[in-house]
Amino acid sequence: MTVDRVHAARALAAESGTDLLVLTPGSDLRYLTGYDAHAMERLTALAVPRQGEPFLVVPRLEAPMVEVSPAGALGLDVLAWDETDDPFALLAGAAAARLGSAPARVAVGARTWAEHALGVQRALPGSALELAGPVLDRLRMVKSPAEVEELALAGAAIDRVHARMAELLRVGRTEAAVGADIAAAILEEGHVGVDFTIVGSGPNGASPHHELSDRTIVAGDVVVIDIGGKTATGYRSDCTRTYVVGGSAAPDVAEWYGVLQAAQQAAVAVVRPGVTAEQVDAAARQVIAGAGWGEHFIHRTGHGIGLDSHEAPYLVEGNDLPLEPGMAFSIEPGIYLAGRCGARIEDIVVCTDDGVRSLNVGPRELVELPG
Repeated sequence: MTVDRVHAARALAAESGTDLLVLTPGSDLRYLTGYDAHAMERLTALAVPRQGEPFLVVPRLEAPMVEVSPAGALGLDVLAWDETDDPFALLAGAAAARLGSAPARVAVGARTWAEHALGVQRALPGSALELAGPVLDRLRMVKSPAEVEELALAGAAIDRVHARMAELLRVGRTEAAVGADIAAAILEEGHVGVDFTIVGSGPNGASPHHELSDRTIVAGDVVVIDIGGKTATGYRSDCTRTYVVGGSAAPDVAEWYGVLQAAQQAAVAVVRPGVTAEQVDAAARQVIAGAGWGEHFIHRTGHGIGLDSHEAPYLVEGNDLPLEPGMAFSIEPGIYLAGRCGARIEDIVVCTDDGVRSLNVGPRELVELPG
């Protein structure tokens, strides 16, 4: 970590007319400072005024943790507050001192706790509160080469979990049991945390965000496995594959799955600098709609990924953001037949200078597993 990211955020805030950024524990704070702070009722916040030096407001009992984190080497002022202090007043006063007056426009992170956002607003009653996304997304969307390699390591680790599915996904097991074993495998293969394990068997596969259930997997089930986790550096994995357990796919399933595979390939193939996010979505959607399955593709084609599993950019109609080298995102079209089954194919890809790099390399065919 260097202080350059904080200074870049300050420059973008000034460019956008934002007087003050206030970033509490979460991925924005970790991205800018390397400090992976615990979110709680006590205020911890990085304050970035459009002019003057940024500073950290932290509970005194956690100041030692700041010093030993990457943030401790950035040279930021650390304003420690005691239990009987008002940390919001401390933040407001320090920001006003740097700006020469109270800030008029204050931006907070999208996932800031409401009690913290409202506390900032109370301490700055004349300010307009808004979201910091327009500033921070510009920084976080374009990954550095080092960030791309962290995502690649996460992608390779989740590929290894999918490669073990024959030992985990068996006829007679419940979704919950399979999900528990997948979660253990995610940790065994190099993650430090499990973000999600979706095991959608049979009709449950038609629900894209299905929760694990006690449904028992039966021979011939189509099963959607969508899994992801967090690595030690905070970067995320997210990969979906679809399996048939204890039998072969019905001819009509194999047919529309082929459409889905072509759609995912088409969307990956169109990725390059200058292509818009919505054009990638359209590339997948046109294939599925053209084959008569359009009404069964019920979500966007993809989302950005980094320190969050879901972050900008989002690949969806209406997002005319041009892709840039370093942008990392999922490409995950799906077809869902209510009451019967579903399927999804998801890879994390990175826009490169001249095209695209896929960070997941496992087979994208409808994989048939023994019972």
